[in-house]
Amino acid sequence: MLDIKLLRNNFEEVEKALSTRNEEFDLSLFKNLDEKRRNLLGEVETLKAEQNATSKLIPQYKKEGKDVAPIMAEMKEISEKVKTLNGELSKAEEDLNNYMLTLPNIPNPTVPQGMTDEDNVEIRKFGEPTKFDFEPKAHWDLGADLGILDPETAAKISGSRFTVYRDLGAKLERAIVNFFLDTHTTKHGYTEVFPPFMVSRESMTGTGQLPKFEEDAYKVQGDGKEYFLVPTAEVPVTNMYRNQILDGSKLPIMHCAYTACFRAEAGSAGRDTRGLIRQHQFNKVELVKFCKPETSYDELEKLTRDAEDVLQMLGLPYRVVKICIGDLGFTAAMKYDIEVWMPSYGRYVEISSCSNFETFQARRANIKYKDNAGDKAEFVHTLNGSGVAAGRTTAAILENYQQADGSIVIPEVLRPYMGGLEKIEAK
Repeated sequence: MLDIKLLRNNFEEVEKALSTRNEEFDLSLFKNLDEKRRNLLGEVETLKAEQNATSKLIPQYKKEGKDVAPIMAEMKEISEKVKTLNGELSKAEEDLNNYMLTLPNIPNPTVPQGMTDEDNVEIRKFGEPTKFDFEPKAHWDLGADLGILDPETAAKISGSRFTVYRDLGAKLERAIVNFFLDTHTTKHGYTEVFPPFMVSRESMTGTGQLPKFEEDAYKVQGDGKEYFLVPTAEVPVTNMYRNQILDGSKLPIMHCAYTACFRAEAGSAGRDTRGLIRQHQFNKVELVKFCKPETSYDELEKLTRDAEDVLQMLGLPYRVVKICIGDLGFTAAMKYDIEVWMPSYGRYVEISSCSNFETFQARRANIKYKDNAGDKAEFVHTLNGSGVAAGRTTAAILENYQQADGSIVIPEVLRPYMGGLEKIEAK
């Protein structure tokens, strides 16, 4: 959520900054809603002041033996007006708050101009695209040939865009998740949490998934309550600190978390609908940080490097791109995408997004900090990034480590998690 004072005092600057986004919204509505709320608030305060002044006359009238009935009648009339206006004020505040929830974040001034992913700017690369002296296969074909990926059985169980991992496929996916968690906790200094996979509407609103992306979320009803399946661990981990004031001396707080993730995933055509790239359910390790505003962009660089590190340890070629304004997404002020090389696609494919939300999520979730007891509480900056998506990592390993005989060499760092196994071969 944007700072309402910033909108009031710097409306033209905010309007100009948001106009560069690839989003549709009517910022002029803010002025109307805010003016209505402020006018109602002024009326209520005026009536309350009048009510207070009138009430002070009662002891004086009684002392002088005057009839207080007219004053009591006047106070009753004022009280009824205040009650009515308070109802209108509550509605006006709700309307303004609901409108504020629809406005995207203000892009950082250093975000590249542009409207599509073609305008994203490559920052750096690791390794070179894998070359083969044979015709490489796509990971879905490799998985089928090896008997480790089974979308057909998953379709029978659940429908399209699900996969049953079998035997060494399941073991590989689990090894990847454990490798990520161990690396981020022991090498990078994150504290692991294992949160619920179902969250409340308030939690989804706190991180910015609602109200804008409700149609893309999976909703669960049970026991008379409403829940949402998590689209990312960002949601439960960020909301661990909702409505809290954090100790500034303990910042940055750094968490990593594994969850299954559940997304409707737009788009039904193209190669992304095959294999593990765009699933309704997938596994991911998330990195989340809470930090002071003055350190948040340094922390974003560190977080991005932490996500890169696991890919380097796996020996997977990738590149980092800085996302342009039009491709930035609703909640981020700045974002880097890490894209892994996928031979079957002949291009780099996103495997991690690392974002700085500045105070956007913290205002929605009311997460603040202060350094000393007497200080004014200020909003933290929140950051997160995939560290990284396990399913896409499985796909990248299958494609980049495939051999001419259809077997898959297991990256060395994963072998301890695979019981020392060096290769996945057809049985």
